[in-house]
Amino acid sequence: MSDLVALGKAGTAVRAANDSGRAALVGYLPAGYPSYDGGVDAIKAMVDGGVDVLEIGFPYSDPVMDGVTIQRAAEAALAGGLRTRDVLSTVEKLAAYSDVPVLVMTYWNPIERYGVDRWATDFAGVGGAGLITPDLIPDEGAEWIAAADKHDLDKVFLVSPSSTDERIKMTTAACRGFVYATAVMGVTGAREKPSDLAQPLVARTKAVTGVPVGVGLGVSNGDQAAGVARFADAVIVGSAFVKALDEAGPAGVRALTEDLSEGVRREPRQSVDR
Repeated sequence: MSDLVALGKAGTAVRAANDSGRAALVGYLPAGYPSYDGGVDAIKAMVDGGVDVLEIGFPYSDPVMDGVTIQRAAEAALAGGLRTRDVLSTVEKLAAYSDVPVLVMTYWNPIERYGVDRWATDFAGVGGAGLITPDLIPDEGAEWIAAADKHDLDKVFLVSPSSTDERIKMTTAACRGFVYATAVMGVTGAREKPSDLAQPLVARTKAVTGVPVGVGLGVSNGDQAAGVARFADAVIVGSAFVKALDEAGPAGVRALTEDLSEGVRREPRQSVDR
């Protein structure tokens, strides 16, 4: 397997940023929020502001791992009538808008209900790059891994501060694109400062894989992004984008993206062993 294939679309974008001397910026917003068209416009604003990888949320009725900001946005999207076909249509519009890889972050139940191979076929068909699956672990994800491999889709699994070294090794071996290092315990959400657990978790993860490592949960501004960018391959931001959209619409999303994009370029990166 070539390095390009092993990295996948998202991983290739992350490594391109790393090779230019900076961390990549991964930006999250849910599909269908505050409306279908409004959601597409907001996600396009992240592209215009300089995001390297898009993470589109698949709103779900029981988002147990998300904080209140993302929960409310998901509830509003579902109340507005968002359906699976609308998520796929959103991906299609974004994939046509730019070359920025489009990942979908989703709980597993909606994919299972849709049909795993059917989803992989339809998702690849609209230009999707892969999935981030927070509640699916590799040892229970054989059907998804097979479907993703069949369609050359990225498989982004999560590691956390509580993961054992054995679990980290097993999880990263199943990843393509990048590894999602959840830097805090508990649900998602912007915080005053990123967790002190982030850097040790990244170091433990890099010790067993050459797949890029992205850090998520807690970053909300350029200063925080700069700090995380010193040791992570990618900085993942979610709740702060939802808040920016609530407060100032797509213009607010673009302004935050530009601030974060400046942040990931600000500090010299530590040497990375691949």
